[in-house]
Amino acid sequence: MKFMMIVKASKDSEAGIMPSEELLSAMGKYNEELLKAGVLLDGAGLQASSKGARIKFSGGKRTVIDGPFAETKELIAGYWIIRVKSREEAIEWAKRVPAPHGEGQEGEIEIRQFFELDDFAPSEAIDRARDLEKKLAKTK
Repeated sequence: MKFMMIVKASKDSEAGIMPSEELLSAMGKYNEELLKAGVLLDGAGLQASSKGARIKFSGGKRTVIDGPFAETKELIAGYWIIRVKSREEAIEWAKRVPAPHGEGQEGEIEIRQFFELDDFAPSEAIDRARDLEKKLAKTK
């Protein structure tokens, strides 16, 4: 099972304030634990939403909305993608994350399971997706 552990943004992360050396060190140690356990697939911090954009789809039109975006609590500051055996194991890893905005600061990690192709009924579209998956694997 593949999960994304999502770090919710804070006012500081949205202001572009870089994490402290202490937090970077703690996150590095945590990342090494994930890697050593063989569950880490990917992970990164994200730039503030002021450097991003959203594409809104409405009535057949696409509109670009430049950041920043107002609701900090709905924004993402970083993520990990892990492969584990269960939702419970994903929760256990998420509980071990160092406080994402520093000890004593408010923070939140959300976990979300990825859909796997086996979750869908067989179809031509799923067959194409499997072919694409194989092609992507060859590029890595």
